[in-house]
Amino acid sequence: MVFCIITHVIHGFENEEYFAYSPYVREMNIWSKYVDKLLIVAPIGLDEKNAIHINYNHKNIDFIKVKSFNFLSFKDTFATLITLPKVIFTIFKAMKNADHIHLRCPGNMGLLGCFIQIFFPNKPKTAKYAGNWDPKSVQPLSYRLQKWILSNTFLTKNMKVLVYGEWENSTKNIKPFFTATYLESEKEKIEIRNLNSKIRFMFAGSLTNGKRPLYAVQIIEKLKIKGIDLQLDIFGNGVERQILENYINDNKLNDFVFLRGNKTQDEIKKAYMQSHFLILPSKSEGWPKVVAEAMFWGCMPIATDVSCISNMLAKEERGMILSLDIEKDVDRISSIIFNKEEYSLKAEKGLIWSRKFTLDFFETEIKKILS
Repeated sequence: MVFCIITHVIHGFENEEYFAYSPYVREMNIWSKYVDKLLIVAPIGLDEKNAIHINYNHKNIDFIKVKSFNFLSFKDTFATLITLPKVIFTIFKAMKNADHIHLRCPGNMGLLGCFIQIFFPNKPKTAKYAGNWDPKSVQPLSYRLQKWILSNTFLTKNMKVLVYGEWENSTKNIKPFFTATYLESEKEKIEIRNLNSKIRFMFAGSLTNGKRPLYAVQIIEKLKIKGIDLQLDIFGNGVERQILENYINDNKLNDFVFLRGNKTQDEIKKAYMQSHFLILPSKSEGWPKVVAEAMFWGCMPIATDVSCISNMLAKEERGMILSLDIEKDVDRISSIIFNKEEYSLKAEKGLIWSRKFTLDFFETEIKKILS
């Protein structure tokens, strides 16, 4: 089987191997176990690998480079209009040569793929929609357009669209799905942390406005003012790192708020196992892997009610939903810290639920889809 991936994920090439953002590649390495050849249509722009990148495992890869594009400014739009015909032709040709078409959405490449796949109604297709599928959420026009085309059974045939969460009025194209990080063999016995000593919080994700890392810092600051002995470890990098550094320095938070940068999966796993709480005040998510990962290691998530998070947390049976009213959120977190029984119950329920979603189970489900 020739498996064609259409993705906006930026790749790199080093030592005769292709690499990209590790959560994406790790997943594609599972899909690729059951195909003979990978046909990847994507941009290349990474000069060197770092802690968040890994290589593809497949030995038969035909990589077709395209220019990345966007419509963020007049200049970008003009350049895109010049580039677009070649990109469209490249995607069409790749789909024609494929036995199975796989779209990674939402994204600019995914949007083009949504249109072009219409011309291949008889080919088996999958789309991984890694964003928020909630039909009530406010999203850019391009995202809504991708969702509409993928859902439309007249335009899109022979397609399984893997989405996070279960949503009313979904068409037969839509398949509720999940993602995973850990193998069944990686499970270890976990003792739910006690709250008798320093309370450890963590944030894991890109340091961007959409993830609201500053809000996490401000929560910790107010909890400290209440006299709670705590610390916050922030994992990740991004455009807001300098803003966070300035805020931490200006408000003298250096003794208990730490910017750890990008770390390997093993280092993040260790942090989950040592932390009491994960804070994720995101504006938008798909399947927030960090929430499932934290629960897997007995770390209780505190997150915003976006995408399928409410479902993951069983409406707060397995964690806490942020209101984004900082005084209310701080009071509720304080209440949980001082109620050891409530904390243990939520963390235990999260541990049990999340351990169903292993990479072994994920691979079994992928194998079913491809067969």
